[in-house]
Amino acid sequence: MSLPVHTPLAGTQSGPATDPALDAWRQLPIKQQPSWSGTPEHEAAVATLGALPPLVFAGEVDVLKSQLAAAARGEAFLLQGGDCAETFAAATADRIQARVKTILQMAVVLTYGAQMPVIKMGRMAGQFAKPRSSDMETRGDVTLPAFRGDIVNGYEFTEESRRHDPARMVQAYHTSAATLNLIRAFTQGGFADLRLVHSWNQGFMKNPAYHDYEQLAGEIDRAVHFMEACGADFEPLKRAEFYASHEALLLDYERALTRTDSRTGEPYDTSGHFLWIGERTRELDGAHVDFLSKVKNPIGVKLGPNTTGADALALIEKLDPNREPGRLTFITRMGAGNIREKLPAIVEAVRDSGAQVVWVTDPMHGNTVTSENGYKTRRFEDVMDEVRGFFEVHRNLGTIPGGLHVEMTGDDVAECLGGADPIVQEQFDELYESVCDPRLNHAQSLELAFLVAEGLAHR
Repeated sequence: MSLPVHTPLAGTQSGPATDPALDAWRQLPIKQQPSWSGTPEHEAAVATLGALPPLVFAGEVDVLKSQLAAAARGEAFLLQGGDCAETFAAATADRIQARVKTILQMAVVLTYGAQMPVIKMGRMAGQFAKPRSSDMETRGDVTLPAFRGDIVNGYEFTEESRRHDPARMVQAYHTSAATLNLIRAFTQGGFADLRLVHSWNQGFMKNPAYHDYEQLAGEIDRAVHFMEACGADFEPLKRAEFYASHEALLLDYERALTRTDSRTGEPYDTSGHFLWIGERTRELDGAHVDFLSKVKNPIGVKLGPNTTGADALALIEKLDPNREPGRLTFITRMGAGNIREKLPAIVEAVRDSGAQVVWVTDPMHGNTVTSENGYKTRRFEDVMDEVRGFFEVHRNLGTIPGGLHVEMTGDDVAECLGGADPIVQEQFDELYESVCDPRLNHAQSLELAFLVAEGLAHR
């Protein structure tokens, strides 16, 4: 089975979304928002965003939803990866290409190992806003607003940098547009040609994961040459579908980019194909759940270890009352020590209700620790163990593990401890680059992909 290659419908247009229901969230409790509402600068930024073209097309969103429905049935698998927090400075061609390349490599490993289509999705072209545990940050005797992502304020610890600046929303839009343009060029212009699987690994010859990948690439080469000899059509193998996703945290930005689809008259949040609600903002009576219940995009919700089966069922009723295939994804972030104990009751409740969601594991956020030398990090073995636990739970319950959600980069950073080519904390001083949470590097990402492929082969 292969997933359809989609070309946006010619002539499809979207206009401003004026349905009053889309603004009901403004009267509800809301968390994790900047302090700029009602200022002239805020109003100007929102007006500018409202007049700009959509970043994605409703037709693309619908295709993704159909593919996620296949993942819920066990006929496809979602691979979602990218930066914890994108930055404007890192939106360069080289950095974007490295991330896309790593996701393509992981997808090849998963596709070949599991013998099923892989939905490729980046935490890219919009992942600029971050929730924080505190509104303020103190260093020495100086207290300033916490860094909330480049879409809100700067990382530099100065009063000017940390000021909440609504004009950054417009910059985030243009940076996202440039990122999407490059992604589409890479994935539709020949870079994603499956016959180039060897070339994607150039520059990573020393990594142990390279040898496994090269062996697999050799097997793919032989299969491709055989198919060529048989006269097979390789046009579908020259391109890859690639979707953009981010946490829909900053509702000013999301609402301003919501458009009414000319085909259906339905509202779509055109800031990205797939949007998710974080663990900190998923209150049933809160603004985030209300707003995302009103748009037609496929929606994800992060579920932590305190989630109950009743919580999951209530979210289904609110976000997917019509039980639309592919509409709702649950992204579980339990921690390696909790996954086998906490997840089963949630999965059982959803299974027994008859609802069909996409179950995705996020093995990163529940496994964050602080290194002895003071860096926020994750142990790669904990990440791997949570993935193993995720597959074990679904295998025991007869349910479908539908996807993997990871914070990763295509660069050779040192942010997560361990791996086959072990990262040690002494490397952090020189190679730690993340402005928020630690990410898997290129080699660790590939190593994880092989583990997941093994789990899929036995599900």
